[in-house]
Amino acid sequence: MLNKNIKLNTKIFDTDVERAPTRDGFGNGAIEAGEKDTNVVVLCADLADSTRAQWFRDKFPDRYIELGVAEQNMAAVASGMASVGKIPFITSYAAFNPGRNYEQIRTTVALNEMPVKVCGMHAGVSVGPDGATHQMLEDIGLMRMLPNMTVVYPADAEEARKATYDSAFNKKPTYLRFAREKTPLMTTKDTPFTIGKAYTMWEGKDPEVTIIGVGPLLHEALKAAVALEKEGIAVSVINSHTIKPLDEETILNAIKKSGAVVTVEEHQKAGGFGSAVAELLSQNYPVPQEYIAVDDRFGQSGTPSELIAHYKLDATAIIDAVKKVKKRK
Repeated sequence: MLNKNIKLNTKIFDTDVERAPTRDGFGNGAIEAGEKDTNVVVLCADLADSTRAQWFRDKFPDRYIELGVAEQNMAAVASGMASVGKIPFITSYAAFNPGRNYEQIRTTVALNEMPVKVCGMHAGVSVGPDGATHQMLEDIGLMRMLPNMTVVYPADAEEARKATYDSAFNKKPTYLRFAREKTPLMTTKDTPFTIGKAYTMWEGKDPEVTIIGVGPLLHEALKAAVALEKEGIAVSVINSHTIKPLDEETILNAIKKSGAVVTVEEHQKAGGFGSAVAELLSQNYPVPQEYIAVDDRFGQSGTPSELIAHYKLDATAIIDAVKKVKKRK
């Protein structure tokens, strides 16, 4: 059943559940951070509308900087601004930020521990018709490998708002991953959120498998949990919105109870969230693991729902993975 202690949206499974893209959460969170601290600035690489940076520009035009199609320059400028006390958010599609400016993020931001907030929008295959060139599936791996970098992948627009606001004041280089497609609002304003702290969304009685997910695909994980419960298979579903640093205690405690895990992400299997969990388990508590992720393939054009199903990232695939890993225990 849904965890009643964390005040989730009670309409999660309704057909008319409210939906919004997680990038909207960035737009709202950036404005809130800007209202609190005049040092908050937003930089964009010619995609203000798509990234929702335009919302900040409309509210604080003197604190918005348009760099044009120059992502490398955007990262370097932001690092310089951070060095003199500003709190810069740099925004573009994830394919270009961090895809195109990775070296500048690595050298001018992470190496120097500049508190720049790297915002990668339109990540994953759910970008849809834009196709493989814009469907960034490697960014989690790129960013979690960087020393000093915090990596956060919000589950919905409300959690994205909180993540954006909180990251503005964590004084650390931070990567925030956002989606284009409207997805269900699973959390509420009252749902707890702390960078670095995972929480349980679904609690099965004596769970046989732990499902740990990141991003909007957690809705598919919850749908899978409902279906599995009807079949007599109990699972827990954990939202590990912070990929780095992992909430090791919460993850290990859950897996020690179930003895098996399925990780869920809209990203390449190699180097992503599932890899981070596997690294943790291999050193502390090895158990069978199955991955819901894109398996060494590029994206392609299609509707978001078609692509989520095609790449086996949906509830059906999660159900199959749970049954498979359960047999391996």
